Amino acid sequence: MQEYEKALAEISEIRERIAESTTFRGLGAAALAGTGLLAILTAALQAWLVPDLAATPLAYFGCWIVLACLCVAILGAEMVGRSRRRHGGLADAMIANAVLHFLPAGVAGAGLAALFYGFAPDSAWMLPGLWQILVALGIFAGLRSLPTGMAIVGAWYFLTGFTVLLVEVGTLVPSPFAMGIPFCVGQFLSAAVFRSSVGGIDG
Repeated sequence: MQEYEKALAEISEIRERIAESTTFRGLGAAALAGTGLLAILTAALQAWLVPDLAATPLAYFGCWIVLACLCVAILGAEMVGRSRRRHGGLADAMIANAVLHFLPAGVAGAGLAALFYGFAPDSAWMLPGLWQILVALGIFAGLRSLPTGMAIVGAWYFLTGFTVLLVEVGTLVPSPFAMGIPFCVGQFLSAAVFRSSVGGIDG
């Protein structure tokens, strides 16, 4: 029995190593571009419907948090279905590997939002820039198993994060486009990278 369990553990370890060294193809261009469109549409709607965002900072950030959850759900469903088709028996290991790379950045982003809301609401203007930097760090953490061009996407989010922090410094509520434009362009860049890596608009 011990030998059987040891063999299973060794097989599991081998699968994990293979997953870490295999390029992840569990995302399609259409889903990635769709989340970019949602970002710019959200920014445009916020700018149009709520001209005085400073009066409703909670609604501003709450809207982006809801959108982030929606995008995670869209990409998560895409990732599960596509990975099973493209990676076969390695699908579960590939998904787990991808999620583990981005999980720390996601938890940190949620933690910062809770921290600013609860203890430092006057500093909440930093969230858009910090969120973009965290996305960049998540991408860089997973570069070994992502298509090569994703390094450009990581660099984009890193630069836009610091740019937003510089441009919006001291404002109570940043412009909606401080979120919409970086994420729209970043997701379209991601779509282009996955499309060129996998082939076809649907990967």
